[in-house]
Amino acid sequence: MDSIIEYYTGFGEREWTRLDREPLEYIINFHYINHYLPKKGHILDNGAGPGKYSIALAQKGYQVTLTDLTPKLVSIAEEKAIEHGVIDLFEGFFVENAQDLSRFNDEVFDASLMLGPLYHLQNEDERVNAVSELFRVTKKEGLVFVAFRSRSNHSMLSLFNPQHWKPNDNMDAINVFNSTGTFNHSDEGRFTGAYFFNIDDIKPFMESHGFETVDLIGSTNIGTLLNQEQLNYWIDKGEQEYSKLIDFFIKMAKDPYLLGVSSHLLYIGRRK
Repeated sequence: MDSIIEYYTGFGEREWTRLDREPLEYIINFHYINHYLPKKGHILDNGAGPGKYSIALAQKGYQVTLTDLTPKLVSIAEEKAIEHGVIDLFEGFFVENAQDLSRFNDEVFDASLMLGPLYHLQNEDERVNAVSELFRVTKKEGLVFVAFRSRSNHSMLSLFNPQHWKPNDNMDAINVFNSTGTFNHSDEGRFTGAYFFNIDDIKPFMESHGFETVDLIGSTNIGTLLNQEQLNYWIDKGEQEYSKLIDFFIKMAKDPYLLGVSSHLLYIGRRK
């Protein structure tokens, strides 16, 4: 936990702008969150970081409660809510560990987001604790939106850019990672340790902890494969053509055969 807090304290404002610099994940996630959410209600954004999704939900009129492990990110989120004029729609900003939401009573949220914590928890018991708490605080029949990282995608990235993903710069390390899903960057100051799921394990994991699967989305899907030069080709063709590209990615996000390509995945489930 300390390493996660240290990393995101330093990352701070850059975590807010990350989804502007790399917008595909946010655009696709929010499209499907918006599609499935009830028209109104009280939403928990658990592990919300600086509140990118929370602010957007408040702007649509939802009541929002925000939690995150890192005090700096919670502080930034509150500042952003004030800056965007939606502070009155927030029920609170809390520094909380996703594994312990005892601040909240059972079944208080109409829907819950957990778009970061799960892939920072490398221990199975920690992941179970986080998902169990999400189940407890979400109302019966309420929807949950949970982010996962793809093991096959990270193996692919390790092959593409081995020097960028040390210690996955040799086949023995990549094979170990592909077997365990556990990754700890060997370059100081890089992304905190993480756990990457096999695609086929995501639905059974969530369903074994009380959720009914509604959908599984590839948040970046084949857009992951485009480098900046390739993406610029479509951007340079104009706003209308670029909009069509984004619509194509949104559609392809539901293709089950492409899920393993995506860097991030969005599980959508209903609490039984």
